[in-house]
Amino acid sequence: MSYKTFLKNDLKLAPLLNEDTHVLKRRKNTCIRLIVSIISQQLSTKVAKIIFDRFLDLFEGKEPSCEQVLSMDPLKLRGIGLSNSKVAYVQNVAQFFLDHKITDNQLYKMDPEEVVVLLTQIKGVGRWTVEMLLMFSLGHENVFAVDDLGIQQAMIKLYNIKYETKKELHTKIIAKSNKWTPYKTYACLHLWKWKDTKAPV
Repeated sequence: MSYKTFLKNDLKLAPLLNEDTHVLKRRKNTCIRLIVSIISQQLSTKVAKIIFDRFLDLFEGKEPSCEQVLSMDPLKLRGIGLSNSKVAYVQNVAQFFLDHKITDNQLYKMDPEEVVVLLTQIKGVGRWTVEMLLMFSLGHENVFAVDDLGIQQAMIKLYNIKYETKKELHTKIIAKSNKWTPYKTYACLHLWKWKDTKAPV
């Protein structure tokens, strides 16, 4: 059964599934993928891409190794538009991957929650950041980003959710998302797309 066939059991979600069919891929160099997420935090997609391109330019246009990231002068990282805290977080990631000898294959084999527990030990890396890694780099099909503002806004609109506290909102959207197991990631992808292109204001 395709993920779309399964998710169409949710009649509210079903109309959102008529367009793109998403394909999840595993990507290499997970350390750099995590660094990209940190660079992108609180930035528009356009600005994040500009800064990441500047980051690559520091390494002659190629994705660096963890060792190269650590050996880079922090002032040069500041010079591409990173805050002091982001410079520290980027180097924290590289140091953690080296210290723990973390490999792509190791992360591919771990359960999503194990990856969250492992990587949120890094200062500057929160659960949302790891969930983005699980979706877009490790290719996990059943991840729900409960704290993602875009997902929250899309679900409030789509399901006409009423709530008074953040905890109540979390409880309600998690209950909705549980019906999407084992394809929560795909549901999130379609919700993001709908919110960005067609969701009523």
